[in-house]
Amino acid sequence: MPPMEQECDLPRIKQVCDAFWQEAIMPALLAAIRIPALSPHFDPRWQEHGFLDQIISLAMGWAKTHSLPGMTLESIQLEERTPVLLIELPGSAPGRVLLYGHLDKQPEMLPWAAGLGPWQPVLRADRLYGRGGADDGYALFAMLAALHALHDQDIPHPSCTMLIETGEESGSPDLPAYLQALDERIGTPDLVIALDSGCGNYQQLWYTTSLRGLVSGILAVDVLAEGVHSGDAGGIVPDSFRLLRLLLERLEEAASGRLLPAWLRAQIPPVSLEQALAAADVLGATVHERFPWLPGCRPLTHDPTEALLERTWQAALAITGAAGLPPIDSAGNVLRPSTAVKLALRLPPTIAAAQVQDALATLFTQDPPYGAQVRYRGEQASDGWHAPPLAPWLDRAVQEASQAFFGQPALAMGEGGTIPFIAMLARRFPQTQLLITGVLGPQANAHGPNEFLHLPMARALSASVALVLAQCAATACPATASG
Repeated sequence: MPPMEQECDLPRIKQVCDAFWQEAIMPALLAAIRIPALSPHFDPRWQEHGFLDQIISLAMGWAKTHSLPGMTLESIQLEERTPVLLIELPGSAPGRVLLYGHLDKQPEMLPWAAGLGPWQPVLRADRLYGRGGADDGYALFAMLAALHALHDQDIPHPSCTMLIETGEESGSPDLPAYLQALDERIGTPDLVIALDSGCGNYQQLWYTTSLRGLVSGILAVDVLAEGVHSGDAGGIVPDSFRLLRLLLERLEEAASGRLLPAWLRAQIPPVSLEQALAAADVLGATVHERFPWLPGCRPLTHDPTEALLERTWQAALAITGAAGLPPIDSAGNVLRPSTAVKLALRLPPTIAAAQVQDALATLFTQDPPYGAQVRYRGEQASDGWHAPPLAPWLDRAVQEASQAFFGQPALAMGEGGTIPFIAMLARRFPQTQLLITGVLGPQANAHGPNEFLHLPMARALSASVALVLAQCAATACPATASG
């Protein structure tokens, strides 16, 4: 890699990022957490409620207050689509970088611990609690912190476009339309940086090398036109809950949790196995110990390498909601007419989500047990992603950043979650380098209760982004450079 024309003062980058977080970011991030900006899938009346508009307005106003020379900002909303924020900053060096984050949020998922709440920002030691802080409302703020650190030293950086959406938690259904509408302004990036991913611990920089896909849908079983006395019908009318169990057994072996269809299995690349071994060597038992287990409960596997591969390269099913079941305190002795559940099926990175969605409908509805009426309605279908190798310049930049700002080498790891934007970008720009990273580490609990942002991690990640941008500018042909 050609040396940078101007050496970075790395301690100064960290100092500027830390100060910017404390003085400029924290008040705005507290305000952002207070806005219940649910993703459209969870708030069908989002346009009427206006919370997505509120959080975009807050982010844009803050970014204007802390803008850099030449920066332009625009809130864009295509007809009937969720709004996006587009920020463009001309470069002082060759190259083009697209930075991505989102501001929409998952539902509350109550109850939270005493003194905490989804829309109530609470700072305890190094943790900022509240929905959407880590996933990933911090992203825009971290991007601007990184750029301010570079401008503080007049360090050259590429042209930077920041795209902040408000539909990611719904599968980014509006993003393809925005990518098309903004095609000329986004151009072909040399590098994409996304800050919506996870980390194995808070002691080093982690970058994501694969993401699982996701399909979700509603599976319903109807047997009666109305509920009837369970003593009268029991033994004659099959219970809809039992029939639902039978249908789920077509997909998942209950005893082991193994997904049965061959179309849900993928070959694990050797490089992913090597990365899992390296990550497991560092993380050890924390791979499973980081979850809030109840006494006596145990994981599916105690082997950390196997656990990492299971959560990144194997399919997994979760039942995330149910209908047709009355609350326990009002449940009479009634054989209910129907039962429905919502499925969330995580897919190996290389399995096409749309094909799985079609296969699920066939799997569930063919030959229904006892002639019951079985319905499957697919909802989200988002592809996963498997990363190509990092270009040598980017690999070196990531390692240098981790050593400089964490004091430990960077590590690669697949993630079990889904970022629809990444698969879209990888298809659209196959030669573009992608750096996917984030702050969702042990106990951060995105989507669940007690979500928190680990502030030292966020600050160090901001500094790391600054260094990567500086190294991108110092590399002659960032997307393809080999030296």
